Amino acid sequence: MYTKQALRELGVPSGSFTSAQQDALDKQGFFVVPGVFSREDCLRMGAEFDRLSSLEHGQGGHEVHVEPGAPRVSNIFNKTEVYDSCLNCAPLLAAAHYLLGEVKLHGANLREPNKGQGHQSLHTDVPKKFDDDWWVLNALVLFDDMTLTNGPTRMIPGSHHWAPLNVAHVNMGDWVPQPLSAEDQARVPADLAAPYTGEIYLTAPAGSVAIMNSSVWHGGTRNTDGERRRVLHLTYTRRDLAQQLTQRDYVTEALYERMSPAQRFLMDIEPLGASDVVIRQPEKPKNASWWN
Repeated sequence: MYTKQALRELGVPSGSFTSAQQDALDKQGFFVVPGVFSREDCLRMGAEFDRLSSLEHGQGGHEVHVEPGAPRVSNIFNKTEVYDSCLNCAPLLAAAHYLLGEVKLHGANLREPNKGQGHQSLHTDVPKKFDDDWWVLNALVLFDDMTLTNGPTRMIPGSHHWAPLNVAHVNMGDWVPQPLSAEDQARVPADLAAPYTGEIYLTAPAGSVAIMNSSVWHGGTRNTDGERRRVLHLTYTRRDLAQQLTQRDYVTEALYERMSPAQRFLMDIEPLGASDVVIRQPEKPKNASWWN
C-alpha cells in the first residue's frame, strides 16, 4: 500500500485540502479548519481525556514526556477507541500527503494547561537540514474553545522557513545542529519565553482543527483564566523518519483488529516483512529535559 491509496480507501476526497489552505500552509506555515468535529464529538473526547488523565495522575504522557503544569496522555489509541475518528480527519491527511509525501502517524498526545501554567519556551518540534526539508505536520484538535486567556498556542507566521529553534530532544532524530548564519542568529531571542515580535495567538472554537508545519516557531502560553483548554496533538511524519512513539512497540491486539488496512498502513503497525526496517527514535539521555 502507499499513501495515496490509503487516503482513497479512507474516503479522503481531493477537495479536502483547498488551494487557499495550501497557500496558507506554504506561506504562513499553518491554517485552521473550523467545524471538523461536532459539539457532541468534543464533549465525548474531552470527557475521555479527563478519564485517562485521572487514571495516570502525574505520569500522564510518560511514554513520550511529562510536562509539569500541563497534564498529558500519550499512546492514546491503545487506551481507548474514542479518538479513532481523528485518524480519518480528511484535511489533515490531505495536507500531510501534500507536505510530506509518503506519510505515517508520528505521535498522538492529549494536553491541557492548568490555570496559571502551560507557558512554553519558543521552539520548533522538529529539525530540518535545509529549507523545505519538512519532517512533521502537527494538528491541534480542539475539544474546547481556544481563547486569548486559556493558554492559546503562539506562532510566528512564516518562521518555518527560518532555522530550527530549540528543538525538543525527543524529536531530534539523528540531526546535529549546525552553526547559524548571521541572519538566523539575529532572529534568535535572548529570552525564549518572552513575547516575540510578530507572534500571533491561535484562537478558534471547539471542533476546529489547526494544522501547522512543525517547523514553525511556536509555544504554548499560560492559562490565565483557568477555563478548559483540552486538545489532541496529532502528528504525521515521512515514512523514512522515526515516529515519536514507535507504534509497533505498543500496539495491542484490540487496536490492530479494529483498524482497517489503510489505517494500519498509516499507523505503521502491519507485520514486518523480511526486508522491512523499523526506524526508532534514539534513546533519550538520562536527565534530559523536554528542550535539551
